[in-house]
Amino acid sequence: MKKNQTTIASEISISGKGLHTGCVVSITLQPAPAHHGIVFQRTDVPGKPTVKAHILNVADTSRSTNLQENGVNVKTVEHLLAALAGMSIDNVLIQINAEEVPILDGSAAPFIAMIQNSGIKELPEEREYLSVDEVVKFEKPDVGIELILVPAEKFSMSVMVDYGTSVLASQYASIKKMEEFVESIASCRTFVFLHELHYLIKNNLVKGGELDNAIVFVDKKPNPDILDEIGSFFNKKDIQINENGTLNNVQLRCLNEPACHKLLDLLGDLYLLGKPIKGEIIARKPGHFANTEFVKLIHEYLENRETAKN
Repeated sequence: MKKNQTTIASEISISGKGLHTGCVVSITLQPAPAHHGIVFQRTDVPGKPTVKAHILNVADTSRSTNLQENGVNVKTVEHLLAALAGMSIDNVLIQINAEEVPILDGSAAPFIAMIQNSGIKELPEEREYLSVDEVVKFEKPDVGIELILVPAEKFSMSVMVDYGTSVLASQYASIKKMEEFVESIASCRTFVFLHELHYLIKNNLVKGGELDNAIVFVDKKPNPDILDEIGSFFNKKDIQINENGTLNNVQLRCLNEPACHKLLDLLGDLYLLGKPIKGEIIARKPGHFANTEFVKLIHEYLENRETAKN
């Protein structure tokens, strides 16, 4: 059955800190017409320049997915894009008054909730889906990374991760329809290893991080001073290590929450194609660099196929 394009039913806003900048930022989602796509607008910059959420605008993926166009950046877009993809929102204008999307609780759930509160408006124009006629693959065999798009009539995604540690070994997550993403994946939070978190703190790279918006895995027994430093940074006493190898700042929402969050990130990065895609996605050890390189290959394939038709 054919489906029409959508936008949100009414204006919605949310505020919070940017994970890396630490700046308090507000975003407002505005309804948009058909074929508008997902577009950010920097309202804090003279002229209010826009940045389209598109793979050709990816500028950096070192710690998140960051976009650049018209001389401005919009950073850490993946969780919001995952929410829009999961809710099948095709068109929206995202007004943002700083350069980084707020991290909120480290998942896509707050964005899902705000979209649900607004409601979804169906537009008269038919939704356009992307699809491939052959397998598209990105791989780095030396580190075990492999992302594959297989032709299929419907969308599905499966993710496998393996961090080779006793506290976070092999995990798997999958969805066969977007409703499953909203129900069981969207609330899964970002995660970090303790030694990575300590490095980020020491180098002033996680200014907006708080202990309630990330899962912290401890793969090596730390020096007690490190736990004290982290507790001091987050203004939290009695930082301890749980039996499952995580810090006691949060409780896991599901046993495979890390794999689920990697699926969340991949879904958000995949939405940089600009349109929903039909096909089976199989990913081993995805990350923002691999995700965006994979999406570039898909985009290139689609462009070449279109050129060949003409």
